[in-house]
This record gives sequence, C-alpha cells and structure tokens, in this order.
Amino acid sequence: LAMDSVEKYLIKHIDKMMLLFTPPFNKTALDPGYIKGYLPGIRENGGQYTHGVVWNIIAYAMLGNAKKAHECFSMLNPINHSNTRLGMHKYKLEPYVMAGDVYSEAPHTGRGGWSWYTGSAAWMYRAGIEWILGLTLENNILKLNPCIPDYWDEFTIYYQHESSSYEITVKNKHISSKHAQETDTQNTVSSERRTIELDGEIIMGDGVPLVNDGIKHFVKVELSTNFN
Repeated sequence: LAMDSVEKYLIKHIDKMMLLFTPPFNKTALDPGYIKGYLPGIRENGGQYTHGVVWNIIAYAMLGNAKKAHECFSMLNPINHSNTRLGMHKYKLEPYVMAGDVYSEAPHTGRGGWSWYTGSAAWMYRAGIEWILGLTLENNILKLNPCIPDYWDEFTIYYQHESSSYEITVKNKHISSKHAQETDTQNTVSSERRTIELDGEIIMGDGVPLVNDGIKHFVKVELSTNFN
C-alpha cells in the first residue's frame, strides 16, 4: 500500500521526477522545522530530494517489481534529463552528476538544484549495482540476485578480486525484448529461479565463492521469468 501511494502521489511521470512528499509546506500555522524555510518545491520542501527518493528503487526491487525499479532508476538518472535540447535547458545541470534536488514547482519545474554536493550518488550506485543487477559481496561470496525487467535480454559484469577476474553474464532465457515490448503484462525476472555456472560447472546456492588464483573465471547466470 505504501508503494501504491508513492506511485499515485509522488512519481511525476510527465516531469520525470519523484517527490519527497506533497504538497509542499507553504501557508500553514504548523512548523515542520527548517524545511519550511525553503520555497515550495525546493529541496526537502516538496521537491525531488534525491537522497531520499532513490530508496524507492530499492523498495521496488525488494518487492520484486523489477519494471518499476528500472523505471525509477531511469527517471533519476541525470543523463536522461539532458538527452534532448529542451530537457538540457530545463534541467540546467551536468548530465553526468547526480542532482541533490530537482525543483517541482512552476516556473522552475524540472530544474536541478545542487549537484556534486549530495550523498544520493552513492545510494544511486548501490541501488543499481546491488538491487537491480543484484551484485553483493558477503563473506568472500559474490552474491548474484538480479532484479531486472523482462525486456533485458542479458548483461555482463567484469569483477576483479585480487589477482583473479570474473566475467559474469546474466541471461534471461525465456523471454525476448521484442516479446516484452509487445505485451502489456507487468512481468519481472525472478532471481529465485535461476541457475549459476562457474567455469562450466553448475554450483548450488545464490553466489560464487571468490578465490585468489590469478585466473580468469567465467560465471553464467540464467534467470527464469516470473509472470505476475
């Protein structure tokens, strides 16, 4: 229910942003603290405060909703704010740096606020690597739990562990991008149904044991499709 409210009230598809809350604090006798000192729609006061809203990506991934997780990641990705001339002039920030905030109120809707000075870059990195691609390190085990949309055919990660390297290829073996684009179902790829091969041998569990042997290892992960 909480994420239904996020979708209904906080995700602005037309403006390509996610709000911290809505409506902004403006004319009210109540004092919520320092955020009321910002103009409505600026930073924490009802704008896209990126450090907070990036956690929506993680929340969707935890729920197994890969389509929404990827959609939110793309929405927050600064390069997508500047891939057109109109978007570039609207956003007014570097396309290669996370914006700490994006304004949500006219006449500056969609304009980026602070850049460089934000912890959201690290959270965005973690959301992409750990929750969408599903790559985490735990006790010298490289865990592989992807949460990718069904229109991804495959992706490859190159991981260096001391003197050893790992080429990890994750494949969606049951559905093609063309099929996904032609259907209107909200399919996700489940990491719970997968096989993992290490150097041609199927291994048990959800991760690859890392070794320091100076050899290049090849990991293949095949995912099944979960139709919701």
